[in-house]
Amino acid sequence: MFDLINGIPLHPLVVHAIVVLLPLATLGTIAIAIRPRWRTPYGPLVVAAALAAIVLCPVATSSGEELERRVGDPGSHAALGDQLVWFALALLASSALLVFLQRRGARSLRSTSTPMLTIVAVVAVIAGLAAGVQVYRVGDSGARAAWGEVADGAPGR
Repeated sequence: MFDLINGIPLHPLVVHAIVVLLPLATLGTIAIAIRPRWRTPYGPLVVAAALAAIVLCPVATSSGEELERRVGDPGSHAALGDQLVWFALALLASSALLVFLQRRGARSLRSTSTPMLTIVAVVAVIAGLAAGVQVYRVGDSGARAAWGEVADGAPGR
């Protein structure tokens, strides 16, 4: 099902969407964790970007398995890619919880600098950094699997 679109492998197309959305969600999550006043206007956009990336992760995995059948084993890339959804879920959960707690605090007219918000903000920054590192690791291993021999070879080969 997730193999080709107009003769082009679906995997690189979906992966590029994730490579854009997940780092944006990562930066957004870190930003709304550090700047509480940004949570209300930008928080829903951050959560939406993380959610879209999560929805695309299984598509990337399935299309990657189809591509693997065509071109061979990508090495560690497949295992790293399978783990990415868990990092994305942690990012989504922490950013959504930040936005939820901010809105709940605003509705009840309580201070938004509660200890719970501070703890969630710290967890969100950690989840964001971890997701960013994992996106890099998956992308690097995929690029090496696809282009490693070409990039290592001499020109004109």
